[in-house]
Amino acid sequence: MTQKRMTKQRKTILDILKSRKDHPTASELYLEVREKIPHVSLGTIYRNLNVLTDSGEVQEININNKFKRYDGNPRQHYHFNCLECKRVFDLNGSYQEDLDTMISEKNPHQISGHNADFFGTCSQCLEKT
Repeated sequence: MTQKRMTKQRKTILDILKSRKDHPTASELYLEVREKIPHVSLGTIYRNLNVLTDSGEVQEININNKFKRYDGNPRQHYHFNCLECKRVFDLNGSYQEDLDTMISEKNPHQISGHNADFFGTCSQCLEKT
């Protein structure tokens, strides 16, 4: 794959994603990027997210095939989905590579990785109740 130039828009999107602990949608990113680059379009946000995802600099998180969120941390890790506020957060703890081996030993498939999402109520929503 050819290396894409790091444009001002792309760098701004990447910087915002790396600074956030939750994982925004493209629309949420668009609103934040517009504070720094007022004339940016939503199409530009989507195109740059595709480039950053394809290059491995950003992770795309697909929740129940309903909507996509973006993570500035491209390493394998687990996510928590709040059922109340709908935000997505990184979870502390290491990625369990041995789970791939364990499942491979019990199934005839070639396992190359896994995703696991955890669901519940985040600490901020719990405080509200």
